[in-house]
Amino acid sequence: MDSRSQAANGQSPRGGQHDPGGRAGHPLLPAGTPLAFHLLAKPTGAVCNLDCTYCFFLSKEMLYPGSRFRMADDLLELYLRQLIEAHAASPEVVVAWQGGEPTMMGLDFFRRSVQLADAAKLPGQRIVYTIQTNGTLLDDRWGEFFAGHGFLVGLSIDGPREVHDAYRVDKGGKGSFGRVMKGLAVLRRYGVEWNALTTVHAASQDRGREVYRFLRDECGARFMQFIPVVERATPRTLPMANAGWGANVRDRPLYTQDGSLVTGRSVSPDGYGRFLIDVFEDWVRRDVGEVYVQMFDVALANWYGEPPGLCVHSETCGLALALEHTGDLYSCDHFVEPGYRLGNIREKTMIDLIAAPRQIEFGLAKRDALPTFCRECDVRFACHGGCPKDRFTHTPDGEPGLHYLCPSYKSFFGHIRPVMETMCALLRAGEAPAQITSHYAEKDLHRGRNDMCTCRSGSKWKKCHGAPARVPQPQPNP
Repeated sequence: MDSRSQAANGQSPRGGQHDPGGRAGHPLLPAGTPLAFHLLAKPTGAVCNLDCTYCFFLSKEMLYPGSRFRMADDLLELYLRQLIEAHAASPEVVVAWQGGEPTMMGLDFFRRSVQLADAAKLPGQRIVYTIQTNGTLLDDRWGEFFAGHGFLVGLSIDGPREVHDAYRVDKGGKGSFGRVMKGLAVLRRYGVEWNALTTVHAASQDRGREVYRFLRDECGARFMQFIPVVERATPRTLPMANAGWGANVRDRPLYTQDGSLVTGRSVSPDGYGRFLIDVFEDWVRRDVGEVYVQMFDVALANWYGEPPGLCVHSETCGLALALEHTGDLYSCDHFVEPGYRLGNIREKTMIDLIAAPRQIEFGLAKRDALPTFCRECDVRFACHGGCPKDRFTHTPDGEPGLHYLCPSYKSFFGHIRPVMETMCALLRAGEAPAQITSHYAEKDLHRGRNDMCTCRSGSKWKKCHGAPARVPQPQPNP
């Protein structure tokens, strides 16, 4: 997957970006690599028109009591100028918007942002615009604007109606599926490039193939990101956390990365792996080279020895940050909480905040704090311990710092190892990795209908991945 698709979900393309002060040799990058970072800007803060029950970011309103939750015009100009100046030697600068729901700022805000960025860009530079949205507020004006300025849109959609509406609800508790699909129709009508941002949770973890085929066949998605929902809680906060994170929840706590319990909505420790394997077994037979699943691209990059482009499965992190509507800069989008506030870009430039020792320590800790169990794991090179936000369990010998999803990562990476090794061999031979589909087809010819399915679900081949796939009918763009 290219850096545009990674940027739709706030990932950090590693390379080709420089800072004007020549700060080469940043400790979070390979030796000799100039500083590169990715920034998710939140112009409405945590404010959203939906009330998704798993969205802990809704509670971040509590960080800014009394705020209007709108990025001021002068701050917008300052942010864009600092971002572009920080990448003075780069041919491409990514301007990435997230929320809350950023489209609540209104179209005029984004028109102004494009004008400001285009005016500030340096000779030879290209500005890449990305936005994450729930899609419910999109209409033809938005479609025309996105298409006209080449926006890449990350659309939050969790699967078919029953799955999507399990947790993605509005302020009245009603499902948002119909409105999201109308928003998707706008994107497709105007030919806007988009990625599916799909969470994996308790209601979907055993429906991987169903979700994948819905996104592929019904939505026309060709780029997908599957994001595990892990909501941490303490014994005190768990009852409130289980009720959701919206303002209507009584005694709602501010979500912080604290506690070793999880909500009932969270994906189970091995459920994310089951989901990924279920999707993978469908994808590898039919869609290699046609549909791009971020997790599979990341795995192939790590197997091949290339930077994966996803901080979760990189050796270190610290170069994918979040900017609040006030100008406050945080270490990471998952750590928007007081202890990880680096400063404000009105008072100190973002490039100085990113280069500060505390942020470097934050990024290096991803590698340096790994427990021995992880350091000795045979899939460490593919996993790298996962995101630090979810390292709150213990290893079999009692050492703290193990990732909550370790069982999923071990099962998934172990399952795909033979395929990844074959795809790497094809790449090194100068051949297309998509040839793996013919390898699978040959083996499938010799499988018995009553053999156990290759996904290891315990189901028979004929009733699982060996069942005939529905052939989608070509559909014109709405």
